[in-house]
Amino acid sequence: MVIEKFNNQTGILETKFVGEITLLKLVNYIIRTKKNKIYPRNLKIFTDSSDAFFNFSIKDLNIIMEENLKSLEKYDCIIDAIIVDNPKNTVLKMLYAELTKTNKYKIFATKKAAQTWLITN
Repeated sequence: MVIEKFNNQTGILETKFVGEITLLKLVNYIIRTKKNKIYPRNLKIFTDSSDAFFNFSIKDLNIIMEENLKSLEKYDCIIDAIIVDNPKNTVLKMLYAELTKTNKYKIFATKKAAQTWLITN
């Protein structure tokens, strides 16, 4: 399940991945974010995947990458701080390692580090 809530006080989209995250669930989340016209065009996202396991293949990474790049086109800037503290979620690290080349995504092991980075960027 993907739970997302925009925090009006901080201006951060808080996303939590829980349980099994399939390719369809992840892509639908990306599409919802892309189509959202209410979020600020300089969007900050806090993503917590510590309670999730990802069930898609390495081949699916291209699909996810393409959807993320399409989403980036709809915003002036997206900054996503991602918590990945489970070795089974290595596939997510691999995906976002590619996206970190845009300097808009960063992977963290702790919530405090992720939030500090979002506040200062």
